[in-house]
Amino acid sequence: MSPYDATLAAFATHRATAILRTDDPATVRPALDAAIAGGFRLVEVTMTTPDCLAHVRALATKPELVIGCGTVLNVADATAAHAAGARFLVSPVTDPDVIGYCRAHGLVSMPGTFTPTEMLQAHRAGADFCKLFPAPANGPEYLRAVRGPMPFLRIVPTSGVTEENVDSWLLAGASGVGFVASLFAADDLKHRRFEAIAQRAARMLAKVRAHTPARG
Repeated sequence: MSPYDATLAAFATHRATAILRTDDPATVRPALDAAIAGGFRLVEVTMTTPDCLAHVRALATKPELVIGCGTVLNVADATAAHAAGARFLVSPVTDPDVIGYCRAHGLVSMPGTFTPTEMLQAHRAGADFCKLFPAPANGPEYLRAVRGPMPFLRIVPTSGVTEENVDSWLLAGASGVGFVASLFAADDLKHRRFEAIAQRAARMLAKVRAHTPARG
């Protein structure tokens, strides 16, 4: 199995990504380690995070993890993330050049989309997933409505997914979900309550697993 196919298989198996966005360099690795201790195997570090690429490079050496970069805005970002060992790239917007870079280099791409038109354009450009960003207030209902005429879209909501509403997102047809601030709570980061993050991660993943078909 190619690295690209293995990454897609990991998304199909785990369906949930831990996404860290923080400006406090002292919390980055402990917070990521806490999410991993809680069971996350798909981990995204945003390019705006201090020393992002160094953390990606370190975590990419762990074979049990699939590491990606978020907030990838251009091909230069994509090239740097790829060189650091990222296996998937996530953007808040759709840039065909970034999608093309991913296709050419065997990386999984997840551009940011909001409208049905944007999602279809990203899909036609070769995106593997459509990140729903920002998530609307009626998120699961919106996702269900979009997938009605376009069930082939693999849509992954991030902003707005919580421990409390993840069931609704998955029942609406989300291919996966990304946990951001709801996992890495600002108050927990501020007060260095990393064990709370690990415990929350385990609870979140238990809910996701309840909606994930067995593979075999």
